[in-house]
Amino acid sequence: MSPELIALSIGILLAAYFIRGISGFGSGLVAIPLLALWLPLTFVVPLMLLLDFSASILLSGVNLRQVNWREIRTLIPLSVIGILLGTHLLTSLPMQPMLITLSVFVAIFGVRSLLNLHGDKAISRWWAIPAGLSGGTVGALFGTGGPPYIIYLGHRISDKTALRATFSGLVLIEGSLRISSFAYAGLFSDTRLLWSYLAAMPVVALGLTLGHRAHVGLSREQMMRMIGLLLMGSSVSLMVKAFAL
Repeated sequence: MSPELIALSIGILLAAYFIRGISGFGSGLVAIPLLALWLPLTFVVPLMLLLDFSASILLSGVNLRQVNWREIRTLIPLSVIGILLGTHLLTSLPMQPMLITLSVFVAIFGVRSLLNLHGDKAISRWWAIPAGLSGGTVGALFGTGGPPYIIYLGHRISDKTALRATFSGLVLIEGSLRISSFAYAGLFSDTRLLWSYLAAMPVVALGLTLGHRAHVGLSREQMMRMIGLLLMGSSVSLMVKAFAL
């Protein structure tokens, strides 16, 4: 890549993990649509998987006592089924329909974040079935499986610190399963992926640190609107690239 694109990639990752440090989620939703404008999804998704997995280790290490393990145990078996399906689709689908689908997916959650569409009423644990299946599938296919998980957990866990810790714990476990699935499919065979991961980790650590410090002073509404604006911009850019192919 050119120096300009490298600098832009660093800025995107810093913003993505700043948001992750605040909320415990959102890094993939922010970074993947933007990085996919000049990098193939089969490179971006595995890279973000490794970075998110490392970020989850850092965040869960700080908030391990806050993790709701019962909710994680409910979601994981369903996620495994979705991961296997999503990995197969990632290695077999052409680029244009994947970009269009990702653009629409990101736009839906961008609108949801901008309008602050969420309920406070607890939902049944049966909702873990669609959340786990869709989260695993979309996570393996686009690296952005967080929204189905966070919507479900957000209706099950009211405390924002516990929500952030539980989501990070879920991503840690689910991420290890996705890493195994991706390795079996040969998605880590490009040595440039490892070097990109090592180069990006200091940026990830800085973003998480800054976001963690801002976590206390930012309201949930402010955080969700900020994420929504980024998602809508990403969605438009992805759609433009898809139809330019």
